[in-house]
Amino acid sequence: MDEATFTKRTRDVALRVIKLVDALPNSRAADVIGRQLLRAATSIGANYRAACRSRSPADTISKLSIVEEEADEALYWPELLVEAKKIVAPRLEPLRSEIGEIVAMTVASIKTLRSRTIQNLKSKI
Repeated sequence: MDEATFTKRTRDVALRVIKLVDALPNSRAADVIGRQLLRAATSIGANYRAACRSRSPADTISKLSIVEEEADEALYWPELLVEAKKIVAPRLEPLRSEIGEIVAMTVASIKTLRSRTIQNLKSKI
């Protein structure tokens, strides 16, 4: 997948989460969890953009690792919303699936970059 497509997907996730958080019931728990979800989901795209502007493979790997962490966290908070009965699970499934795909693609990119970095180091020896 190219950079522009992945950037769009991360932005779309953020926009979907914004709408979801705005639709949560008014309760203290939903507010706290919603804020955490909103922070994590909007951070995915912001950190991916930062990774695209990295200065070195190590910097890219570091920033993609943050993308992975934030996306994984964005999977955690909806689980709590469902278990706390603040939202029904079927409504979240498409969003959770998309975030899961982002996690998987990010992990694959990190592995590829690490492998290339190791190969480059070996070729210089």
